[in-house]
Amino acid sequence: MSLILETIFPRFCLNCDEEGKLICEDCLSLIEINDFVYCPFCEQPNRLLNGKGVCQKHYGKFLDGLYFATSYRNKIVKKIITQFKYEPYLKTLSPIIAFLIISHLIKTKNQAFWQGGENFLIIPTPLTSHKKRSRGYNQAEVIAGELASVLPIALNIDCLIKIKETPSQVGLSLEQRQKNIQGVFLVKNSEQIAGKKIFLVDDVFTTGATMQECARVLKLSGAKSVWGITLAREPLS
Repeated sequence: MSLILETIFPRFCLNCDEEGKLICEDCLSLIEINDFVYCPFCEQPNRLLNGKGVCQKHYGKFLDGLYFATSYRNKIVKKIITQFKYEPYLKTLSPIIAFLIISHLIKTKNQAFWQGGENFLIIPTPLTSHKKRSRGYNQAEVIAGELASVLPIALNIDCLIKIKETPSQVGLSLEQRQKNIQGVFLVKNSEQIAGKKIFLVDDVFTTGATMQECARVLKLSGAKSVWGITLAREPLS
């Protein structure tokens, strides 16, 4: 069936239009993968060592750190996220996104990802049920599912929910984003996350307002730590 569908609706690279794959191998090689962890809250991210997630200037954030595979400045990455998140909603890009993220996690040499265990959870940044229905899927949930199929870490899509629809964050300042997202997330069944190290998954990290608010409610509900995982980080400056 897949062969028939690809014959009728052939795939073309989103970047160079070569027939065969949504992102061809040549274009995939143009995406530079981060070797290290950087502070997500610095305008020019500072490289971190010894397991630290944020620089000294940004200690005290609810989000303990961020793994982001690459930069949102890369035009191919931007095309991938745009086509995956907005119409025509190319859900089939999810394995490519997961591949890029896993490549980054391997390069950081953090053994926790491969050891796994009951003290770790993967949780996607939630959408409201209305937004999820209108799109057909939650892009963060799809990415989280792909990661959980590779990593020995359990996926939980039920405990963190979004209870209020919000206007788009696009074009808003950090202060406006923080106000827009305040109080819209809720944790159900907090016993499922008590004492756990949470890996919170989304597609792109911009100002961090959404992940910060998610991390706040997760920690208030007993999470030991919350680290973000995204495909890309958008420069703050």
